[in-house]
Order: sequence, then structure tokens, then C-alpha cells
Amino acid sequence: MRENTPPRVHDIEDDEVEEIHFDQDAAPDDDELEMEEITMEELEARYGYLSEEDETAEGASFQPPERDDAILTFMKHKKAVFGCSLHPNRPLAATGGEDDRAYVWDINTCDLLHEITEHKDTVTDVYFSYDGTYLATGDMAGELFVHKLQENETGAPVTFRKVWEFSMGDMTWMCWHRGANVLFAGSENGEVYVWRIPSGDCKILPGDGVRCGVGELTGDGKKLFVGYTNGVVKLWDLKSCTVVMEVDAQNPMAQQSVVLSVACDKESPLYASGALDGKIVFCTNNGPVGAVEADGSVECIAFPPNNDLKIVASGTLQGQIAIWDYTKYGLRTLCDHKFMEGDESDTFQGGITRLKWLSDHTLIAATMHGNVIGFDARSGARKFTLEGHMAEIYEMSYNPHEKILLTVSEDRRAKIFNIPQLGD
Repeated sequence: MRENTPPRVHDIEDDEVEEIHFDQDAAPDDDELEMEEITMEELEARYGYLSEEDETAEGASFQPPERDDAILTFMKHKKAVFGCSLHPNRPLAATGGEDDRAYVWDINTCDLLHEITEHKDTVTDVYFSYDGTYLATGDMAGELFVHKLQENETGAPVTFRKVWEFSMGDMTWMCWHRGANVLFAGSENGEVYVWRIPSGDCKILPGDGVRCGVGELTGDGKKLFVGYTNGVVKLWDLKSCTVVMEVDAQNPMAQQSVVLSVACDKESPLYASGALDGKIVFCTNNGPVGAVEADGSVECIAFPPNNDLKIVASGTLQGQIAIWDYTKYGLRTLCDHKFMEGDESDTFQGGITRLKWLSDHTLIAATMHGNVIGFDARSGARKFTLEGHMAEIYEMSYNPHEKILLTVSEDRRAKIFNIPQLGD
């Protein structure tokens, strides 16, 4: 992974906002159409890779994939792409990257619909709000912008209106509330900001000067579970802005290294944190209740949407994908992530960068090799593999209604994949 990869990882008056309209590009004349139809550039864009000349000009060298399962590839970004989000009910995708740009584009045509150019640093976080009304973008320097998607007549150009912005210093993570227009962001000094959008009303969960690297909303939507680089985890009550549970260095079950990932069960007050040294700690509202050891730094943890099996998944930079039984705090199964079928070695097929549950029993993992692999969490068996990226995948976004997956990568591309029939 790149050394400069971002650290891991939701009323203004009319005269106070900027109205932005995006009209369709003027249609090219016949001569231009003929040129576009026969140029190699058009063919390369269609297949989602650059020519050798383009690769040299961009200062990168990516080997074209042997197989590309993507149905669409967006190639507007000039550098690595770190953030992405699919609109919940419109055919829109948003992406942001190291080129200090965020784009909104049509997932059926790849047409560019909106460009945010105000960022001055790498755009690491890009998210539509829970109902798609707002788009939030944030960069490593802590510049945050929220644009509102305007309701236009059918067939009219997509229009966005900037309704809010804030400069918070170095930002480490950002996310929306799952059921309200409330935005959260963590910072280098440990503070966590909570804003109501678009009014900008703000609460601050105070820090201790230690970087707050990760955070996630609890299942009930009333608390925030966050992790810090000194190994501390805290459970914050959002209404009172007070800590209701903390696991610090004095606790014998505490993390002894940087907390890289956190997750919250959607149905019960159970929380998990993963650390650089491989330790995963399970907590309730009353404190830690168990721990397990993964093989390598725990980059991601994820609870399934309906946890009838009482499990949680973890992925490590060393490539281990483990399914843990949290009633026994033990290993249930390891997912089949070996290089070849039947391989008995301990070598895994690329480090894990992201995990996401597609259903109660189907888990997908994004890898450092640029693949997305689907597993049956009950057995660990591999169900499918999606190929197409030429470098590590940094983020994924899934639309369960359309069954499409958006991925972004170091290779400067965003790709749309159809998810195979799950058969759960």
C-alpha cells in the first residue's frame, strides 16, 4: 500500500448559497463523431485501461487486467481514488481522490454530472446522506463541503447547490447518520465533530490530543463508537456528549496498539475494535467482554445485517479473512482466500482493505490485488470473484436494490460491477 495512503478507514438562505447548473455537453459535429468512433482512446476508455503512452505521462505503470468483469469504468480521476458512494435511489455515483477532486457521474453512461473543485488536498471521504438529499465530501486537510441535490423536472440536467462548508483542520474519517441529516467527522487531535445539516449546528466530542482514527454509529443510532491511536476505544452518547463506556490502558483487556477498525452490531449493544497487532476486543455498554487474536493488522471488521449466527468478520493486511463466533469468542471459520484451490500453505491472496456484507450470509472482501471476492460466511467457501482493477481497492459502495457494486482504486479508476446471484 502506498506510504501516502490516507488514514482510515455522514437552513441556509438562498442568497448564501451558490447555484450550480450542469448542462449537457454540446453534441459534436459529424466529423468529431467519426474521429471518436475510431480513436484508440475511445477503445481504451471503454475497456478501462490506459495506453503505454498515457501510463508514462501519468507517472504510473499498471498492467492491464487479464479479465475485467466491470460493466462500466469511470476514468476521469488523474490520481488514486479513495472515496466513493452510490446514491440510494438514483443512478448516480460520487467519487473522490488524490487529484483533489470529487465527481458525480451517471452509472449507466459514465457521463460527468457534477465536479467539486474547491478541495485543496486529497479527497478521502465521499458520501451521500441516508436518503440521497445531500452529498458530503471531505479531504485530508479538513475541508468539508455539503451539496444538496436539487429536484428538477424529468430529463432536466442534474443540479447541485452548495449548502454548507467547514474547515476543521486535519480530518481522519467522516460518515453520515443512518436516519438523519447529521454528519460526523474525526480529527487528528482526537475531537469528533457532530453537525446538523444544513443548519451547521455543531457539537464537539472532546479529545485528549490523541488521533481519533475510526468511528461508527451504533445500531440504535444514539451513540458513536470510536477508536484512537493509543489503543483506547470510547462509546459516546450523542445527546449528552458524554462517554458511557471506555476501555483504556488500565484495563487488562485493552488494545495495546493503534485501533485501526471498529464495528457495531445492528441489533444489539455489541461493539468490536481491531488493532495493528491483530487483537480484536468485544465490548458491551458496560465494558469489554472478550477478545480474539487475528493473523495480522485488522484493517476492517463487519457485523452482518441480521445476526442470527452471532458472528463478526475481520480482514487483515496479511490476507486473513476470519469469521468469529462472539458467543464463544473463538474462530468459527477462515474464508478460502488462498492463491489456488486446495492450497495448504499459509499464503493468502492479497491483503484485505475492505469488508462488506451483501446479505445475512454473503461477505465480500476487497483486496490489495484489486479483486473483490465473495464468500459464504457459514462455511468460508468462495462464491465468486470480480476482477478488473490493476491495483489495491480502497473503498466499496453497494446498492442492494440494483445489486451493483462500486469500487475505487489506486489505479485511478472507479468501476461498477453486477453482483452475481447470491443464492442464500
